[in-house]
Amino acid sequence: MVTHADPAGKVPSPTGFSWLRYVLAMARRSQILEEIRQTRPFASLQAEALLGLLKTADQLRRQGARILAPYGISSQQYNVLRILRGAGEKGIPTLEIAGRLIEQAPGITRLLDQLEKKKWIRRRRCPEDRRQVLCWITADGVRLLARLDEPVERYGQEALKMLSEKELRVLVGLLDRVRKPT
Repeated sequence: MVTHADPAGKVPSPTGFSWLRYVLAMARRSQILEEIRQTRPFASLQAEALLGLLKTADQLRRQGARILAPYGISSQQYNVLRILRGAGEKGIPTLEIAGRLIEQAPGITRLLDQLEKKKWIRRRRCPEDRRQVLCWITADGVRLLARLDEPVERYGQEALKMLSEKELRVLVGLLDRVRKPT
């Protein structure tokens, strides 16, 4: 069943169902309750949605890690390499990398140490501001990303193939609203 928000984004309305069928479908036991084998209902719809979002994120993260593992790279390392590839020849300061990460890393220096040890990045102090360390992706790092581009893209397509383009747009919009600072 597909539900869509009204133009104001408030009341879900069913598509392709009568109201009675919609209410009966919504009354069914939620999938997340089944997955975690919880017998009591959630305290609120927000609690159910949050747990579903966290469980989904964990599932997607684990599946993505399986794609990267054969290449000897973690998802955070992959994210850093993507950021550095996008920065190009001018490089990027360490703290800016930390701010752009999808999954925040408590130790950006340690993460960069690991990448430098594998010769996927290089670093040096900024000549104008010695407090800043600039980072660049190396040719080895670029080659690694080139090998990963296709499997990662295929994973993204496969992971969300059950959603239509319209549903994907709704999902992206809802996730944007959740992340928006209040």
